[in-house]
Amino acid sequence: MMNCLQSWPEPVVRVQSLSESGIRAIPDRYIKPPSDRPGFENQEHVDIPVVDLKNLFSHDRTLHEETLKLISSACKEWGFFQAVNHGISHELMKRTREVWREFFNSPLEVKQEYANAPTTYEGYGSRLGVQKGAILDWSDYFFLHYLPVHLRNPSKWPSLPSSCRDLISEYGAEVVKLCGRLLKAMSISLGLKEDHLQNAFGGEDIGACLRVNFYPKCPQPDLTLGLSSHSDPGGMTLLLPDHDIAGLQVRKNGNWITVKPVPNAFIVNVGDQIQVMSNAIYKSVEHRVIVNSVKDRVSLAFFCNPKSDLLIEPAKELVSEDRPALYSPMTFDEYRLYIRTYGPRGKTQVEFSGSNR
Repeated sequence: MMNCLQSWPEPVVRVQSLSESGIRAIPDRYIKPPSDRPGFENQEHVDIPVVDLKNLFSHDRTLHEETLKLISSACKEWGFFQAVNHGISHELMKRTREVWREFFNSPLEVKQEYANAPTTYEGYGSRLGVQKGAILDWSDYFFLHYLPVHLRNPSKWPSLPSSCRDLISEYGAEVVKLCGRLLKAMSISLGLKEDHLQNAFGGEDIGACLRVNFYPKCPQPDLTLGLSSHSDPGGMTLLLPDHDIAGLQVRKNGNWITVKPVPNAFIVNVGDQIQVMSNAIYKSVEHRVIVNSVKDRVSLAFFCNPKSDLLIEPAKELVSEDRPALYSPMTFDEYRLYIRTYGPRGKTQVEFSGSNR
């Protein structure tokens, strides 16, 4: 099956170039079926939970346990929360986001040096999935591997702006630490040993990668999406959103809720692998991205994933006669291949892996 992933099935068009060309109507390739188009009707006055992490490792047991309960409730009810007081420098977050904005505003020939292929996805891209004739999303991106270290290839990271490589390194190290703290918190709140999820991910040998999303201005934002509805195939995602303008929508009770970013917060979401390991106690939830006719947007999604060749299955402690294992064991590599073939498609993949029983 990997043979079909060697190259893109048709010439790649940069969405930013389309946007900057001054077109008034988007090409048919980006027009979603009516059922998938964003509705701009009045939203409910509801937002995903905000969790203050400052007490997560407090010596005050009561405050610590309250924070764990908030994380647990958010992961069960929403699959998402915004984390504040997370310990990462706000200045580092701002500089990292701005250096990527500079990269996407570089001349096309500079960015094209990093053009990617579907074999690894690493580099500058404009589509997910390799199906010929697929309806595409209104976005460009840059994808890179951060962990394990042997997959890290700084020569594939942008050398311009000149601070980009150092910032990727520094930002990645800080976000990995935060992922470790959150994995501990999730393990404890599931009633598991604190290192259970980290160990299930591969201990010190976990996977981590970064996708920087660029959502150009769109003349017809009501006809397309920046990123189609999907749940994240990996373990956990930490999103640094654009501080200026909302775009992420989360599905709740059949409605799409637009997330209003809290200043200097990370948006944390459960991925499919934690849904599997928790035996569906914690939920990976569908989300998508809408685009805007007035402003470009930049966001950074940092994916914390299991080591790719480990079998992922429900924790034995969370399986009982009353609640049998809902998923068959599968490696993350096998799982990810589905997404890389078909692109983002709601929650079809995690549902498929649960139907094999």
